[in-house]
Amino acid sequence: MRRWLTQLRKEQQLTQQQIAEGAHIDRAYYAQIENGTRNPSMAVASQIASFLHINPSLFFSEHLSEPFQSALANSPIILGHCDLSLRYTWMFNPHPDFKMSHVLGKRDDELDYNEGTLALMDLKKRVIETKENIRERISFPLSDGLLYYDVFAQPLYNQKGEVIGAATVSTELPS
Repeated sequence: MRRWLTQLRKEQQLTQQQIAEGAHIDRAYYAQIENGTRNPSMAVASQIASFLHINPSLFFSEHLSEPFQSALANSPIILGHCDLSLRYTWMFNPHPDFKMSHVLGKRDDELDYNEGTLALMDLKKRVIETKENIRERISFPLSDGLLYYDVFAQPLYNQKGEVIGAATVSTELPS
C-alpha cells in the first residue's frame, strides 16, 4: 500500500480518475499502483510524478540499496528535494515530528512556522537564485527541544541544465 500516494491525492483533492488521465494511463492501473499491487515502470512513475509534482523515485524508495538505507535509517541525517516553489518532492529519514506522507507537496512554512523553517526556506531560495551550494547552521524548535542542524543545500538540475529546485542534506548537531 502506498499510503503516501493516497494521502497526497486526497490532499490535492484529486480522484484516481483525474490522476490517471493526467498521467495518460488507465484508472484501474493507477488504482493498482496506489494500493501497491502493481509497480509502475519508470516511464509511468515519471508521468504520475510529473502530474503530482513529486520525484518519481518515491515509487521505488522501498528498493533503495540496502547499504544506503542501513547507513541513513535512524541516523541524524535528513535528505530532501524541493521544487522551485520550495515544495517537497522527495524526502528520506524525516525527523519523527514529520511523516513523509505529510511533507510531500508542502513548503516548510506549511509544516511548521518558526524562525528555523523560515531560515531553511531562505537558504533554499538563495541556492535556486544563485545556483551555488550553500551551507548553514539552522536551529529548529521541535518536540524534543531546540535542535541544531548543519544544512547543506545545492541546486537540482534537469537534463537540459535548468535549475528545477534544491536538494538538502541536514545533519543534526550535538547540543
